Amino acid sequence: MVQGCEIAAAQAVEYRAPRVSYRSMQAAAALAEPGMLAVIGFGAGQADRDDPRWLTLALEPFDAPAPLECWEVDGDVVAGRDGAIRWSRGGGWLFASLGLDETEHGGAASTAERAYAALSEFVAQQPERHVLRVWNYLTAINDGDGDAERYKQFCNGRARSMGAFGDGFPAATAIGYHDHHPRLQVYLLAGRRPGRRVENPRQLSAWRYPRQYGPTPPSFARAMRLPGGDALAISGTAAVIGHASAHRDDLLAQLEETLANLEALLASAGMPAGFDTHSPLKAYVRHPADARVVRDFFRQRLPGVPALLLHGDICRRELLVEIDGWRYA
Repeated sequence: MVQGCEIAAAQAVEYRAPRVSYRSMQAAAALAEPGMLAVIGFGAGQADRDDPRWLTLALEPFDAPAPLECWEVDGDVVAGRDGAIRWSRGGGWLFASLGLDETEHGGAASTAERAYAALSEFVAQQPERHVLRVWNYLTAINDGDGDAERYKQFCNGRARSMGAFGDGFPAATAIGYHDHHPRLQVYLLAGRRPGRRVENPRQLSAWRYPRQYGPTPPSFARAMRLPGGDALAISGTAAVIGHASAHRDDLLAQLEETLANLEALLASAGMPAGFDTHSPLKAYVRHPADARVVRDFFRQRLPGVPALLLHGDICRRELLVEIDGWRYA
């Protein structure tokens, strides 16, 4: 009986979710800490590093200096490269990232197809083959009209290669860079066991969106309860009811609607209500002039919640803000 308890305890530790936090420190010091699976820096001021666990995103923060986003796991971490893919693993979890220059791959659709094909092939060969959460950042996400809009083109390319993930749709974010050079950055979290996909009863599942949103519906779950059950990875969430955007040109109303959607996700996932000091959230803000309003909203409606505000475009032109992040049980 004692041996059985020890095995159960070991399994619980192995599948304890990565702890994501925002920390004000030097990248080298963060990467030197035991159990550090990944460290993400934001903005043009961040230098690139050879360590595969390090990722720089060209999303400018509204607070300076911006903290680092740190992912910590229980267990030793090893890291390496597989072609253009940078990876690290530890504690039953896998971090992988890939950046591609669109000028070398023929546009948003073909670049997304190439990126997802490479990541799918790589993950399929790993012990942590269950893709749980994906982040996508592409330049000028709203450029183009109708089906030629870059986000819709990205969705087309992603769908052509995403089936190889094998577990259905992961939780995901797609945000636009303010950058003149067209590029795509994708990074993901995978595990040895599948998670539980979570949908929002207030919203139509993204893969069921009608044709007006493009020839290929977006391919993501609203959230993912990670294996082990102690964490919810929340997809990019905005002021969408059913499948329609709400509160055009009204930032405060969009923020309130977004918070209602986040709370509905927690309930749907069976997580404790509300967000706390261990629930890091990122807010992507379309217009820099709106950052102060978003920051005040967090202080008033989500007091104590770690929040990182970044300048990024939302996948629909009428949406002014999007929030993603984590909720730990």
